[in-house]
Amino acid sequence: MKVGILAGGYGTRLAEETEIRPKPMVEIGPKPILWHIMMHYYHYGHREFAIALGYKGDFIKRWARDMVQLDGHMRVHTATGEVEVGESNQPNWVVDLVETGLTTLTGGRIKRLGPWLGNETFMLTWGDGVSDVDLDKLVAFHKSHGKLATMTAVRPAARYGHLEFDGDQIISFEEKPQTSEGWINGAFFVLEPEVLDYIDGDDVMFEHAPLERLAADGQLMAYKHEAFWQCMDTLREKQILQKMWDSGNPPWKTWSD
Repeated sequence: MKVGILAGGYGTRLAEETEIRPKPMVEIGPKPILWHIMMHYYHYGHREFAIALGYKGDFIKRWARDMVQLDGHMRVHTATGEVEVGESNQPNWVVDLVETGLTTLTGGRIKRLGPWLGNETFMLTWGDGVSDVDLDKLVAFHKSHGKLATMTAVRPAARYGHLEFDGDQIISFEEKPQTSEGWINGAFFVLEPEVLDYIDGDDVMFEHAPLERLAADGQLMAYKHEAFWQCMDTLREKQILQKMWDSGNPPWKTWSD
C-alpha cells in the first residue's frame, strides 16, 4: 500500500526553523521528522512513498539523494564526474518526490499525488506529526467498514496543567495530561482513490469541504487512537519531541536500530 505524505506547507508557526528549511526537514535527534514518519510506516511494511513538495521542496530532494549517496563508502572519478556508491545501510524505500505547487492547499496536493498513488487504497499523513498508531490495525479497521475514508482520531495532550476543584480547594493537579474529552484529526488516513473526486482543485483544504462532504455522505470513519500522538506546529512542540528523543525511549519509535 502506497503512502502519501504532505510536505509542502510554509510552516509559518515554526518560523524559527522554517525560514531556512521546510518543516518536514526540522530535525528530531539526528534525523528530520519526515524520516521518523517514514520509518514508522516502514516498520509496518510500507516502503513506497509519494511526497508532496512545495515550499523549499529542493531541500527535501537533496536530503533524499544525499541520504543514499553519503551513506557508506563512495568512489569518485574526478575526470568523468562518475560517482559509485557502495552498499548502503539505508531502509529499502521507493520515494517519489512530487512538485505540487508553492501555494497549493492540502486538498490540491493530495489530488496532485493521485497519479503516483495509483487506483488502489492508499495511506496518507502530514509531514509534521508522529504517533505510535498501529498501522496494521488501522488498515484492518478501514477494510472492515467498507467506506471511502478512515481518519485516525486522537486526544491531544493538554497545553497546560489540569486542575480539579472542590470549591476553591484544588483536589487534583495533573501536569499536561491527555485531554479527557474531545477528539481531533490526527491525520494517518487510509483512503480509497474515489476520495480524490471530493477534491475540486488546488485551492481546497482537505480538512474542510472534502472531509465535510465525506462525513455528510456517510463515507468517513474514525479509528480512535488513545495512545501517543504529537504534532510539531510550534517551537515548543519541537522541543517536546526533542526532549522525548533525548530520553532514549521516544514513544513513537516503533522500529529497532
